[in-house]
Amino acid sequence: MLRYALACLLIVLSSAHAAEMGGEALWQRLRAGGAIVLMRHAATTPGIGDPPGFELGKCATQRNLSDAGRRDARAIGTAFRSRGIVPGAVWSSRWCRCLDTARLAFGGVQPEPTLDSMFNDDDTAATAKLRELRSKLAARRETSLLVLVTHDVNIHALTRQSLAPGEMVVTVLRDGRLEVLGRLDTRAGADVAETAAR
Repeated sequence: MLRYALACLLIVLSSAHAAEMGGEALWQRLRAGGAIVLMRHAATTPGIGDPPGFELGKCATQRNLSDAGRRDARAIGTAFRSRGIVPGAVWSSRWCRCLDTARLAFGGVQPEPTLDSMFNDDDTAATAKLRELRSKLAARRETSLLVLVTHDVNIHALTRQSLAPGEMVVTVLRDGRLEVLGRLDTRAGADVAETAAR
């Protein structure tokens, strides 16, 4: 009975440790491959959603990155490179603020419609978008690090995490769902603050 109780205690302690993964443990996890990073686009000019007359292919009609957002996006790339971490692929929403964040941080980017903002989607459209993204993630055979640059509403729907602009959540795909390992904040002035997932 005592042996069983000790085994249970060890399981609880190891689970608690895993839930608190942060700091260098997260960077090591990124280096090891197999992780998926969801990043909210960097800071933008003030506003919510997009201006009236928004057009997907025309950046001038959208809410775009601010100067601070561009600095933060570059700082994110610097943080990855300084640790020798190079994503195997970077997918992005087709919104200009996401594409620009991805390009400034990592260079190359693949536009991915399933990461497009769900801000104005009804339940049916949002559910279909999430289902298609999960299917694409499950079908991916590469084990290299994948970065997804998208919008807070999408990240919250996928992980139940709400992120600041430019903040990231580190996940792994398990049984078709994204399991959160922790959060990273490498924006300029953030002093590479990392917070464990709650």
